[in-house]
Amino acid sequence: MEDQIKNLREALSFSPDNIPLRLHLAETLISANLLDEAEKEFQEVIKLGDGKEGKFGLAQVFFKQEEFSKCNVILEELLQHDSSEVDVLVLHAKTLVRENAIQAAVEIYQRILEINPTFSDEELDTHLRHGQSSNEVNTNGLISPFVQMPDINFEQVGGMEKVKSEIDIKIIKPLAHPELYKAYGKKVGGGILLYGPPGCGKTFVAKATAGQVNARFISVGLQDILDMWIGNSEKNLHGIFEIARDHKPCVLFFDEIDALGASRSDMKQSSGRHLINQFLQELDGLDNSNDGILVLGATNTPWHLDSAFRRPGRFDRIIFVPPPDQESREAILKLKLRGKPTESIDYSSLAKKTKDFSGADIEAIIDIAIEAKLSESFEQGVPKPLNNKDLQNAARKHSASTKEWFSTAKNFALFANDSGLYDDILLYMNLKKK
Repeated sequence: MEDQIKNLREALSFSPDNIPLRLHLAETLISANLLDEAEKEFQEVIKLGDGKEGKFGLAQVFFKQEEFSKCNVILEELLQHDSSEVDVLVLHAKTLVRENAIQAAVEIYQRILEINPTFSDEELDTHLRHGQSSNEVNTNGLISPFVQMPDINFEQVGGMEKVKSEIDIKIIKPLAHPELYKAYGKKVGGGILLYGPPGCGKTFVAKATAGQVNARFISVGLQDILDMWIGNSEKNLHGIFEIARDHKPCVLFFDEIDALGASRSDMKQSSGRHLINQFLQELDGLDNSNDGILVLGATNTPWHLDSAFRRPGRFDRIIFVPPPDQESREAILKLKLRGKPTESIDYSSLAKKTKDFSGADIEAIIDIAIEAKLSESFEQGVPKPLNNKDLQNAARKHSASTKEWFSTAKNFALFANDSGLYDDILLYMNLKKK
């Protein structure tokens, strides 16, 4: 190949403006993995007037150099001028896969299949078609980015026995004994609302619940629902419920559900009320059966959720997720410190000293300890292991973020608790006897 490159350069010395010859040289340089030299040749092609071929060549160089953001900028510019260029679309999809933007990659692959229904690419098929253990296919045969098969269950959830027990009664037992529920004419499914201070593992518990019953898991955030155009948010919400209905049994998890289901009496805009009404309609399963769909919602502020969500058949069971207990804090410390240089860590002692700390707080004190240790490491030029004293010092510098939440929650639990909805908060704060 060296001789071929030498001959091409020699030919270009006699015909420096020959674009096909320069492109041939640039492509040969890519094949030889001489990427910097190939980049220069493609830049020269652009200067000579062939922007399309030159820019696509540059994108290929950046892809091989793993500079994916640069690659995407060029490809998006090319697609603005011609959105049907399959080669450009394929490279764009592969770049998005490398950036783990699976949903965007699926959309690009769908466009490719619209242009050429028989198209196939081994790399894209591996990542975006059926066959991935962590995802499921949509109606086009491509992976739905929403659907997952969790690889965790309650064994990975340290402590939280009361939470797991309540979920067992509401979700796990019905799925394990559907014939008993059927005998009483009761559907398998329904909703649970998880509430408590932020950073205490509500999302982790929801995912572990799906893993415990070997069900598919769909996690929904605000960005998946809300849309600036009137009516689109309701369509998005309906679409996600339809995906869940196509993948039963399924745990459908809504994070920050209070932002989607805030009290209608507090709303000035009708669009927000329309979205809540759509949500309630989906939960009721008026037009479609929700049998086999387990809906979990998580909120830090249950008092802002519309009361209609708590009626029977909707989120009729509300579970308090408190800050991790000592066993859980010890498990979190071990998990977060795994793979980091450590020595002489007394996990039990640290767990005792971090009472009221959330999982996020524990992660924060580890970061504080690491930052302090990095200063030492810079001076000596070698990584210094974290020890018990480092983490104790970090814990003293950080206050439990849950205290502010309990300060607010206490008022609702004391003065807006006619139905006993927030008794668990009072029990946790020792303001009420069992």
